[in-house]
Amino acid sequence: MSGTAQIGVTGLAVMGRNLARNFARNGLTVAVHNRTTARTDALVEEFGGEGTFVAARTPQEFVAALERPRRLVIMVKAGDPTDAVIQEFAPLLEEGDVIIDGGNAHFQDTRRREKELRGRGIHFVGVGISGGEEGALNGPSIMPGGSAESYESLGPLLERIAARAKDGTPCTTHIGPDGAGHFVKMVHNGIEYADMQLIAEAYDLLRTMAGYSPAKIAETFRGWNTGRLDSYLIEITAEVLAHTDAATGKPFVDVVQDRAEQKGTGRWTVQIALDLGVPVSGIAEAVFARSLSGHADLRESARDLSGPSAAPLGAAEAAAFADRVEQALYASKIVSYTQGFHQIRAGSEAYDWDVDLGAVAAIWRAGCIIRAAFLDRIRAAYDARPDLPSLLSDEKFAAEIGAAQDDWRAVVAEAVRQGVPTPGFAAALSYYDGLRADRLPAALTQGQRDFFGAHTYRRTDREGSFHTLWGGDRSEVATG
Repeated sequence: MSGTAQIGVTGLAVMGRNLARNFARNGLTVAVHNRTTARTDALVEEFGGEGTFVAARTPQEFVAALERPRRLVIMVKAGDPTDAVIQEFAPLLEEGDVIIDGGNAHFQDTRRREKELRGRGIHFVGVGISGGEEGALNGPSIMPGGSAESYESLGPLLERIAARAKDGTPCTTHIGPDGAGHFVKMVHNGIEYADMQLIAEAYDLLRTMAGYSPAKIAETFRGWNTGRLDSYLIEITAEVLAHTDAATGKPFVDVVQDRAEQKGTGRWTVQIALDLGVPVSGIAEAVFARSLSGHADLRESARDLSGPSAAPLGAAEAAAFADRVEQALYASKIVSYTQGFHQIRAGSEAYDWDVDLGAVAAIWRAGCIIRAAFLDRIRAAYDARPDLPSLLSDEKFAAEIGAAQDDWRAVVAEAVRQGVPTPGFAAALSYYDGLRADRLPAALTQGQRDFFGAHTYRRTDREGSFHTLWGGDRSEVATG
C-alpha cells in the first residue's frame, strides 16, 4: 500500500466517521482505520462516493497509506484509550510525523503527551473540535495546539474542513504550543455551560413569573434571535420549546426529567480556574446548577421548605417583564464571555502560550456551539486592544451592560422576592458589582486571616507586609 493519503483517521465512531467524510468531501485522500474492521468497511461502503478513502485493516497498513509527513488523527475516548492508541502507532512513525488528538482530552494530558512524543521527534497536536456530529461533517470550529511547525503541515488541511464565518474566514487557527488548543476548547465548553444555564433561567422566569407557555416562550426567543442575542443556542432553544411530544401531546420540555447531565469539561473549567485563581463564578454556578438538578432525593426531601410562590403577571406586565429578562440575559452573557476570556488569558500567561484572544473569538463565530453574533464584536475589541484587561473594559460593551443594569437588577430582585432560583443571573451581577466596587470586604477577610493564622496583610498607606500581635498589645510588626 503506497503512501497516497494526505491524512488518516483512526477511530470511526460517529465523530471520527464524520470527520473523515468531511476531509474526503473537501478533496483529500483519507486513510481510515478502526479497531473493529466492520466499521471501516461500513464507512467505505456507505460513503465511498463522497471522496477518496483508503481502507486499512491493520495499524501497519494505515501508517503505510499516509504520505510524509504522516498526519494521523485519533478519534477515540479520552484518557487511557487515547494513550493506548498513541502507544500502538508511535513506534510505526518517523521523525516529523504528526499525531493529532481530536477528542475532548484534558489539556494537562495533552501537554504530557506532546512532551513525550517531542522527545521521539514526533509532533503531537491536541485539537479542540466544537460543533458536535453535524459540525464534524459540515464544518466545525477547530482549535489546534502544538508546535508551529506541525501547524504548517496540518493547518491547510484543517482550514479546508473548518466552518467559515460570514466573511469567509476559516474557523481555525494555531492556538499555541502543547495543550493550548485543548485548554481553549475546555473554556469554550465552560462558557457553553454558563450560556445554557442563563438561557434556562430566562425560560424559567418567563414560564413561572410571566406565565408564558413553552410555545409563547419559543416565539419570544425567536424574536430575540433576530437581534443582539442572535446565536446558535438561542436558535435551538426556540426549536426545543416549540416541539410537542408525539406520545402525549404535551410540550416536549414538560416530559423531560429536570436533571441535566454533564461530561466533565465544565467541571474542568472551574477546577482549573481555581488553580489559576481566576473568578469564573457564572460558569461555576452553571456546573453546580446541573449538579443540584441531579440530586433528586435531596430535592424531594426539601419540597416542603417554606418560601414564596411565584404569581404570574398580567399580559401587559408580562410583556414588560420579558423585555427586562432580555436585558438581564444579554448582560449576563457578556459577563460569562468576560470570565471565559479572562481564564484563557490567565492560562496563556501561566503556560507561556501567547494566545491571541481576538483570533479565538474569530474562530468561534461559526461552527461551534457558542457561536453568536456578538463574537465578531469581541474579536474587534481584542484586535483593537490586545492588552484589554476585560471585555467590560471595552467602551461599547461597558455602555451596553450599563444600560441593561437597572432591568438586570430588577429581574434578579423580583426572582429572589418570588422564590425563583437564578444562580447564573445573580452570580453574573455580583461579579459585575465586585469589579466596580471601590473597596471589597476582602480587607476584613485578610484581617481575620492574620488574627488566626498570622498570614500578614498589606496596608493602603505604605509598602510591605505586616502582622498584628493580636494576643498582646496588638502592636504591628513589619514582616517583609
